[in-house]
Amino acid sequence: MLDEALTIPDDSDDLRSFAVQLVAEVKAQAMLIEKLRHQVAGHQAWRYGTSSEASAQLQLALETSELAAAAMTAQMGLPEEAGASAEEAEVKAKPVRRPIPDHVPRNEVEIAPSSDSCGACGGALRKIGQDVTEELEYVPRRFVVNRITRPRFACSGCDGFTQAPLPSRPIERGRPGPGLLAHVLVSKYGDHAPLYRQSQIYAREGIDLSRATMAEWVGRSTALLEPLAEAIGRHVLEGGAIHADDTPVWMLAPGTGKTKTARLWTYVRDERDWTGAAAAAALYRFSPDRKGIHPAKHLAGWMHADGYAGFEELYRGGSIRDVACLAHVRRKFVDVHRAQGSAIAEEAIRRIGQLYAVETAIRGSPPDERIHIRQEKAAPVFDEFERWLPEQLSTISGKTPLAMAIRYASGRLKRLRPYLAHGTLSADNNVAERAMRCVALGRKNHLFVGSPAGGRAAAVAYTLIETAKLNGVDPQAWLADTLARLPDHKITRLDDLLPWRWKA
Repeated sequence: MLDEALTIPDDSDDLRSFAVQLVAEVKAQAMLIEKLRHQVAGHQAWRYGTSSEASAQLQLALETSELAAAAMTAQMGLPEEAGASAEEAEVKAKPVRRPIPDHVPRNEVEIAPSSDSCGACGGALRKIGQDVTEELEYVPRRFVVNRITRPRFACSGCDGFTQAPLPSRPIERGRPGPGLLAHVLVSKYGDHAPLYRQSQIYAREGIDLSRATMAEWVGRSTALLEPLAEAIGRHVLEGGAIHADDTPVWMLAPGTGKTKTARLWTYVRDERDWTGAAAAAALYRFSPDRKGIHPAKHLAGWMHADGYAGFEELYRGGSIRDVACLAHVRRKFVDVHRAQGSAIAEEAIRRIGQLYAVETAIRGSPPDERIHIRQEKAAPVFDEFERWLPEQLSTISGKTPLAMAIRYASGRLKRLRPYLAHGTLSADNNVAERAMRCVALGRKNHLFVGSPAGGRAAAVAYTLIETAKLNGVDPQAWLADTLARLPDHKITRLDDLLPWRWKA
């Protein structure tokens, strides 16, 4: 209608009808503009927001600028700012120098005068002190070949021979030692360096390790470590409250030359917020799809999760009870406020901030104390927020992003309420979302998994590495030691190798 040439009618009835149509058209256009603004803001947040990738890009740009400025200053031999004194420029140009940690090995180098006599008068020199300058150097990682020699002995009294048996190794008749296997695993699944890239790095050091060779090592290592990952899984699933999340991964579809969307699930047990005695641990599972039947095979008790519809069937059975995520609720209002500057969205964010302030205050407190403080301080805010939300719907259009955020929040708050009465529950599912970051980062480098077996191998590696990190254990040191022990370790004492029981 707005694209047409406007002709104002003379008749009052026609004019009234024209006005009604014009108002309807204007409202429709305003809603469309609001929707588009919301989408644009979402795209901008995805591309330029505070994600780790965007932050890394900004850090890289800053690093490049600082490097160029330092190079220009060095070439010209001038202070960085016109008019600044040399002393001021030197103070400003120098970065903060942190001490080198004591655990870094020191190579002592002493530089003495070339002569024992004074160059001016020829007198004898005596030591009165010294100046020490520490220079931090880097020596590339070293490959070491362990040559295992087993002498053979013949008996002088008979024709018998004696020789010591070859020690058990992670890969029988294989060349890699446990330290190298651990390094390849952590580099791929902890530092997100795909195998072909590792192969290129090793080639620069004169070692020819093909991607296919290391892929075989990864497969055999994860198969050897799978019982340990299952032990971690049993520990996780024994928890009364588990954080669950999932993320897509691409898997090759044989015969099609294409990929299909598979899934990695994570289940995290983390009782540190309420001083639970159980160690923190993360279990990962691979599935070729996102059907709710997969988590149903493992879970019972409370489950922190997002609003995925596939979980609904789990809740109907009664063995799994849902706890919603306050962070997801907040995220909806943040998106709206970023796009539109909505006062209602801003007020919703403020109220949610009050709930999070209570959580910050009780972090590390025992369950009974957490319940008491939540009932006293969080419950009134929660109840008022729940009453306030529907009241706002009457003041806005029902088709706007803000209205959708309000309806989403109203539905999820009903399922979030149990956290107020249980000290072992959390207000959000951020624990599981943090556990999924390693998969998201790796997905950008690994691109896809080749098969369900590759997906299961990835799940085993993520389970081991992320659980070690949760317990403050160096995953490479722990895996190297564990891979060396596993071949001869009793299966009945497998729990002795769990990361929270390991000591360097």
